[in-house]
Amino acid sequence: MTGKNGYIEEVPEYMELQDFVSQFKTMTCVMSVEQFPDGSYGNIRIEAGNKPYIASIEGSPDAPKLLSSKFVPGSPYERYIPKDLNFEDFCYRCAILKQPLHTYVHPDRFDFWFNIFMLPLESDKENVGYCIYSQELMRKADVELMTDLSQETAAKVLQTCIKLRGTGDFKRTMIEVVEDIRELCKANYCRILLLDHVSRTCTILCEAIAEDAVYSPMAKWMDEGFYDVVLSWESTIAGSSSLIIKDQNDMNVVRERNPVWYEHLQKAGVKSIVLFPLKSGGEIFGYIWGTNFDTANSVHIKETLELTTFFLAAEISNYQLFQRLKVMSSTDMLTGVLNRNEMNNMVDKLCGLPDNRVTDVGIVFADLNGLKQVNDSEGHAAGDLLLKQAADLLKKVFINGDVYRAGGDEFMVMMPRASLEQLAEKTVQLKRLAESYRNVCFAVGYSYESDCRNLRRALKLADERMYEDKKRYYSVFPEKKHR
Repeated sequence: MTGKNGYIEEVPEYMELQDFVSQFKTMTCVMSVEQFPDGSYGNIRIEAGNKPYIASIEGSPDAPKLLSSKFVPGSPYERYIPKDLNFEDFCYRCAILKQPLHTYVHPDRFDFWFNIFMLPLESDKENVGYCIYSQELMRKADVELMTDLSQETAAKVLQTCIKLRGTGDFKRTMIEVVEDIRELCKANYCRILLLDHVSRTCTILCEAIAEDAVYSPMAKWMDEGFYDVVLSWESTIAGSSSLIIKDQNDMNVVRERNPVWYEHLQKAGVKSIVLFPLKSGGEIFGYIWGTNFDTANSVHIKETLELTTFFLAAEISNYQLFQRLKVMSSTDMLTGVLNRNEMNNMVDKLCGLPDNRVTDVGIVFADLNGLKQVNDSEGHAAGDLLLKQAADLLKKVFINGDVYRAGGDEFMVMMPRASLEQLAEKTVQLKRLAESYRNVCFAVGYSYESDCRNLRRALKLADERMYEDKKRYYSVFPEKKHR
């Protein structure tokens, strides 16, 4: 029976907990939370469960198997699932603080979405609180339940979605979003960190810092071993949807699970932290977290960020995919320099500039002599290596220019605001440095235009001069000429 204070009144003495909980049709149990005089809590126990709930623990054939153990009334909940700080916080708030609660979550350790309701019970024990815990399980996410949020939470999530979908500047918008999240959490810092599992590195996508916070740059944390520390966060979250550390008692759990990260947090002066993984295709590719946040508002923060990070992960993943496709469309995959398609695009762009944006430009054509002979005598792997060495050398010499692979053994370099004298010096430097490589040898031609809209004329002239240089080379080394 629900009382006027919004929670279930004391269960009559004649009614045992098991009899009481058996009246519920959905999976339901009674939880108890031990409270200490200082306001902290101790053991959280499952005092009784109805048949559907017990079946989920003991693996009844007609019930979804969630846990794996024999149900023993009054046992600590850790007998059935790993220690979960988010679950404990909900139990404490409901049983001790008497807050009715609802959440819809998908913990990583299960293949289900959980629709959870918790209602407080009156208790005649001074140091123990009780609550009813009911849950529905769903194989697939229910959109209506995902969006069944408070007006304040829904407004925050909607604000973020509008910003993300309406932006023309992704990185700038992400800075705004992470600042919004920092303000929601009232955190000193809020950051989005991305992982590159190929290079085993971490990068900060964006961050927001409170005006009164002592700046602690992430760069000093991100040493060679920091990637491995970040990889350990998943096991520290321990199958939950997030990690919310509110006080030293929670921090002790981090110290037990992840002592290395605990030391990092201590050195950085972190007293509380909210940490959510970002996922794509079931794989974690980053995290968002805030430190030293408003712990009194942790339920609202968790509710908001659980849905916000769902959209954030999708937007960031799409952006990364777009960037990879952009690189693939503009980069020569063998040498890493820009490809012919990007060269043509740039030529078209410069030739079509308006009067007020015209600039001068220098062009260099560099053809790799003897590539066919290397391919024929040493194999295409050796030829590929030669092309890579040639590209690296061009990037080293023309550090202020853009290097393109025009095709085959031919490269083009575009240098804005470069004089003929500078082009000549760079050409001499290129040929001199090439002598330190076994097979790298260039035929080079260059030209200059004061008006970049005449770029095609410069290209034609540089190409002609390059072929003249190549002709001189093969007159000296006829055996290396293409057959």
